[in-house]
Amino acid sequence: MKEFKYVITDEMGIHARPAGLLVKEAKAFSCAIKMEKDGRSVDCKGIMGVMSLGAKKGHEVTLTFDGADEDAAYEAISKFMQENL
Repeated sequence: MKEFKYVITDEMGIHARPAGLLVKEAKAFSCAIKMEKDGRSVDCKGIMGVMSLGAKKGHEVTLTFDGADEDAAYEAISKFMQENL
């Protein structure tokens, strides 16, 4: 299992457009990808869960990757977060 912590830098936080792109990116991998904020964890492959976290600028989220292609997912999703959020 791999873990990635990230502080949201986008002024609008995780809103609909980047959340949709994040879900699309996550669905490309077979491993389980979870996002946690304030002790609440959601599946990154569902837009409603990602949006329900209400992550705003300055909030820290933790992403965990567990499964066969976790290394590739970690690289792709961490890069996506840094470039888009």
